[in-house]
Amino acid sequence: MQWHWNWGLWALAAVLVFWSIGAYNRVMLLRNEIARAFGQLDDALTRRFAHGDLLLERLRERLPSEQASLDALAAAQADARAATLAVRVRPHAADPVAALAVAAAVHGAALTRLVSLVEHHAELSIEPDLAGAVDELKMIERQRAFSRQVFNQAVEAYNAAIRQFPTRVLMSFVGFSEARSL
Repeated sequence: MQWHWNWGLWALAAVLVFWSIGAYNRVMLLRNEIARAFGQLDDALTRRFAHGDLLLERLRERLPSEQASLDALAAAQADARAATLAVRVRPHAADPVAALAVAAAVHGAALTRLVSLVEHHAELSIEPDLAGAVDELKMIERQRAFSRQVFNQAVEAYNAAIRQFPTRVLMSFVGFSEARSL
C-alpha cells in the first residue's frame, strides 16, 4: 500500500509541475502579445509625433500670434515621447502605461487645438500642404485609435488569464501583476 501512495504523490507532483509550466507559458505568450500590440501602437505614435513636428514647423512661420498654443503642443509632444520610450521597455508594466495614458491624452488635446487653429484660419485651410497634412494627421489618429484598441484587448486577455484561479496563485508567486490598458 505504501508503494501506491508514493506513486500517487509522484503523479500529483508531475501534474502540478506540468500544469505550472503550461500556465506560465500561456501567460508569457499573452504578455508577449501585449508587447507586439504595443509595437503597432508605437509605430502609430511615432508617425503622430513626426507629423506633429512637421505641422509645428509649418505653423510657427505662419501663425506667430499663436506661439503659446504651439509651445504647448511641443511640450505635450515631448512628454508623450518620453512616456512612450518608458513603455517600450516594459509595455506590460502598469505605471509607465498610466503615465503614457495621461501624456497621450494631453498630446491629443493639443493636436486637436492645432487642427482647429488651422481650420479657424481660412487662409491656412486652403493651402494644399497644410490641408493635406491635417488630413494625414486625421488618418494617423484613426490608425492610432485602432492600434490602441488592439493593445487594450491584449491587456484584457492577459489580465483575465492571471486573475483565474489557480493561475493567480502561481502568477503572484512568480511576481506577475496586472497590466494597464490605455
